[in-house]
Amino acid sequence: MNNLSYLKNVVTLKLDENKCTGCGMCLEVCPHQVFKMNGRRAIIRNRDACMECGACRKNCPAEAIYVESGVGCAAAVINSLLGKNAAACCCGPQTNPEGKNSGVCC
Repeated sequence: MNNLSYLKNVVTLKLDENKCTGCGMCLEVCPHQVFKMNGRRAIIRNRDACMECGACRKNCPAEAIYVESGVGCAAAVINSLLGKNAAACCCGPQTNPEGKNSGVCC
């Protein structure tokens, strides 16, 4: 998963390194290894690998992470699995040949 990325430079992920306490929770919960430790603080290793699931933000005790969960490709995958027609996606819903929303992300 180290080479995983979505669209370049579109993710909403931000890390306030001054607030980071170095607990490492973001490293533990991130499914795509977006973060790494730099001494005693976390840094963003690969921003473009973020699928905006929000796990890092929800688990950061220092509130050092901001990400708009539900706007990226993770939302599209989850919504399509739930059978929803209008899946949120980083590049907008995709349509199949019949003109119906396929729920597939870029």
